[in-house]
Amino acid sequence: MAERSFVEEVKKLRLGDGEVFSGEGILAVTKALLESGVSYVAGYQGAPISHLMDVLADAQDILTEHNIRFENSASEATAAASLAASVNYPLRGAVTFKATVGTNVASDALANLASGGVKGGALVIVGEDYGEGSSIMQERSHAFAMKSQMWMLDPRPNLPCIVQAVKDGFDLSEASNTPVMLQLRIRACHVHGQFVASDNKRADFSLKDAMEHPERDLDRIVLPPASFLHEKEKVEKRWPAAIKFIEERQLNEFFGDDTDDVGLIVQGGGYNSAIRALEHLGLADVFGESKIPLYVMNVAYPLIDSELLRFCEGKRAVLVLEEGQPNFVEQNIASILGRSKLDTELHGKDFLPMAGEYNTQTMTKGIRAFLEHYGRLAPEPAPKPRVVPRTEDTGAKARTVEISNLNDVAAPAGATAAAAVVEAAEVRPMGSLDENVHARPPGFCTGCPERPIFTAMKLVERELGEHHVSADIGCHLFSILPPFNLGNTTMGYGLGGAAASALNTSSSDKRAISIMGDGGFWHNGLTSGIANAVFNQSDNLTIVIDNNYTAATGGQDILSSKAKNETRSTGHLIEKAARGVGVNWLRTVKRTYDLKTMTADLREALTTKVKGPKVIIAQSECMLNRQRRERGQVRKAVAAGERVVRERFGVDPDTCTGDHSCIRLSGCPSLSIRPNPDALRTDPVASVMNSCVGCGLCGEVSHAAILCPSFYRAQIISNPTGMDKFREKLRRGVIGWFQRRNAAKREQYAF
Repeated sequence: MAERSFVEEVKKLRLGDGEVFSGEGILAVTKALLESGVSYVAGYQGAPISHLMDVLADAQDILTEHNIRFENSASEATAAASLAASVNYPLRGAVTFKATVGTNVASDALANLASGGVKGGALVIVGEDYGEGSSIMQERSHAFAMKSQMWMLDPRPNLPCIVQAVKDGFDLSEASNTPVMLQLRIRACHVHGQFVASDNKRADFSLKDAMEHPERDLDRIVLPPASFLHEKEKVEKRWPAAIKFIEERQLNEFFGDDTDDVGLIVQGGGYNSAIRALEHLGLADVFGESKIPLYVMNVAYPLIDSELLRFCEGKRAVLVLEEGQPNFVEQNIASILGRSKLDTELHGKDFLPMAGEYNTQTMTKGIRAFLEHYGRLAPEPAPKPRVVPRTEDTGAKARTVEISNLNDVAAPAGATAAAAVVEAAEVRPMGSLDENVHARPPGFCTGCPERPIFTAMKLVERELGEHHVSADIGCHLFSILPPFNLGNTTMGYGLGGAAASALNTSSSDKRAISIMGDGGFWHNGLTSGIANAVFNQSDNLTIVIDNNYTAATGGQDILSSKAKNETRSTGHLIEKAARGVGVNWLRTVKRTYDLKTMTADLREALTTKVKGPKVIIAQSECMLNRQRRERGQVRKAVAAGERVVRERFGVDPDTCTGDHSCIRLSGCPSLSIRPNPDALRTDPVASVMNSCVGCGLCGEVSHAAILCPSFYRAQIISNPTGMDKFREKLRRGVIGWFQRRNAAKREQYAF
């Protein structure tokens, strides 16, 4: 069950020649694949291209009509290896996955594919989430494209350019017999717009033709001596063919070429931010008309010497807007300019940050500095400090302090001038969002079934001491942050078990704990983690979190999903797979919210005298997906007049001690604090907000931690029956009688 359905949107994929397509960027990519005559598509979900997989899954009928094979691959390596169908046959194929982690997983297959080359067009669509929107290590796909000699497209982030890049990518691949990477940033994937559609194409050469007429070319197989000739072929044949195609097709673009003696060089993906920055500086309009010359590289690799020299000739200086390190593009351009002996000054990282995402604000600052240096802009006046009045607790009027220099502030003895400023007033400096907005670290959703697993680990830690915890990619990685503070390392998707393999020793009484999700288990963890532990007689513990979906990538089905999927085979138990590779000590917790069972199994796994790998499978459905599914059902049932019961939890303020361990041990977003209603107590009491989904963990935590019985469970009944109304009336009568009696007693003893 994906996080959203595209059943309605995929109808747009049937649009024909001349019709206008309106929608999201990732949906436009799917339409472009159909218009390009693709024969097969595969991939592994992950931001920001998860929706591409979801769109394809919802478009099965259209794909079938065009004889297109689509697979949700077991991993990125599986997807990349499927491009082998384009090596010997004129079949167009596309694969997609998250970069750079997906590219790393697929690297072996991609390297072999790039070595032997392809006959049919092979397109690798990588979701490049470099920057502040990323959830992975900060690396770029550019390095892999250079290393394996794969051409990389980075189109301007608007729908016409993205669609054209898909088509050009297939043509470029076939013209140069080389696989091509199409890099899509987060904003490009989710940008909305329009383009004029073309008719969908059915491939002239089908998968059936390939099956019935197999071809074999020894020169395309990566085996000596052919493998030694591949590199020579890349340089002498494929590279020149790619350069010729890029030049003739004019894939790169020039804007305002002769309008000034300075210019900007930017990859297509950064074009929108660059234009916006120029607009802020009064040097471009909202339609993209720039007063500063721009060379937009929709092909990030290879660079085209002739185009760069044409752009730089006659200019005093150019600024390269290349985010991230190493600065491959800047170095390459420096080499080209050096060989040509052009006296154009080259700038890049000297005016811009060495690393990090180049958003509009960053580009504006860098471009301004560059243009000021060459006299194209007057220096910006120093900003006047903005001071926000602070109202004293005593009710005095707000005091505003005008500060132009920190040295002008009289500081108390032993304090800095800056401290005096804070004491005088709340100073809110002008600047970026980073300076003014509180950081919001990621965390588990309300009611997440993974939360009680880590609560149980904290409770066991109190008894047995700390253990080394090898974390893994997925939602469970949030356990490294407060309130749990668990997790020592993370090495990759499904590699939690492998990351703890070195810490398997008989010299200690403790066992290392490794974590992996059900998605990571099927992706890589079964072989690299569980089977490896069996083979090497590990005595460590692996916790497999089974929440029915690959929850971290959008809730797509996997082998062990319980949902019935018409196009996939589900319902295959993780327990059977683990026992199948030799695990003997295994426990399955059917409901992770059962904190007592979860804690007991963890304690046993860490203290048992039984040797060999231990596996605990902790099962509960992803609450986010469960809520998506059930909310619609509840609304329909209520509207139809059916009796619907929902559970909520609350805190009795008279009983709550104000200890707040319930919050510290669960961290649930629906738990908060509020003032204590008892005038004799000052500690705030715990409170359950309306976002509560009734998972019950807060109450479980309170009892498991031996805290207090302050939590209660309430039932909210929609469309109550006569019996429900009678029970409620009876309860109110009994409770009211006790309340009146207590009130009378208080009056009796009142002074």
